[in-house]
Amino acid sequence: GSRPDTVMLSGSAQPTPRLPSTHLLNRLLFSTPFRRRLTIDDFEIGRPLGKGKFGNVYLARLKESHFIVALKVLFKSQIEKEGLEHQLRREIEIQAHLQHPNILRLYNYFHDARRVYLILEYAPRGELYKELQKSHTLDEQHTATIMEELADALTYCHEKKVIHRDIKPENLLLGFKGEVKIADFGWSVHTPSLRRKTMCGTLDYLPPEMIERRTYNEKVDLWCIGVLCYELLVGYPPFESPSHNETYRRILKVDLRFPPSLPLGAQDLVSKLLRYQPLERLPLAQIMEHPWVRAHSRRVLPPSVQMAS
Repeated sequence: GSRPDTVMLSGSAQPTPRLPSTHLLNRLLFSTPFRRRLTIDDFEIGRPLGKGKFGNVYLARLKESHFIVALKVLFKSQIEKEGLEHQLRREIEIQAHLQHPNILRLYNYFHDARRVYLILEYAPRGELYKELQKSHTLDEQHTATIMEELADALTYCHEKKVIHRDIKPENLLLGFKGEVKIADFGWSVHTPSLRRKTMCGTLDYLPPEMIERRTYNEKVDLWCIGVLCYELLVGYPPFESPSHNETYRRILKVDLRFPPSLPLGAQDLVSKLLRYQPLERLPLAQIMEHPWVRAHSRRVLPPSVQMAS
């Protein structure tokens, strides 16, 4: 236990991540020599990337391959205290099986007596939330690109019967080329029926059916994308109010007001997503084909995906 908590990576300014193929990655991370489990000693630990309620995320590098990852360190005592063992197990099971260019990969995990370690893909440009705080709003090009990326990623999730239900700037990371990566599947549900009644998520992003505790399905994610599109372009979410009650009221009435600065194409998209009736919300496939998205998106796919498609 005398080992220092953090070892700085040599030249720790910003290592350029080498991105091996998925095949090589699986070899690096899943079939370590002698089929032994990884331990913390297999990593050099770098700077903290983020702090959370249950632990922190660090930049880390596998000593053997020099492959760069984000290491999420969670304290078992905290997780047990909050009774979140099942949720964590679910998060791991869901995220480990999702492979999509706009979903943060969970490569593997291991644990010791006190901690659980998740080995995650490193997203070099950090949280979308921080970018939004810095620049206040995003332009049409960046926002439309994110809409296309999210629609594609959520199509993939919904086909696998996974609802994310907590899409918001804090849970979106930015990759090497600024592409969006959905992270944090702690709230997502993996359910063959796709129908749930629990209440969760951020107030500003809650859809009407969750506030009214009605049964809901994957269409909650469509509402969240609509809220996100508005917030990215305008600088604050559409139903933001001084009090919780007022926010609730505005969401349930879908009291949507567009500032004149908001481009008409974006207004059209948002108004087709923020519908009280889940069935009336614009489907994911139509988000990708929406004229405003088509006109402004500059989505770049990684080479492996281009070849596959």
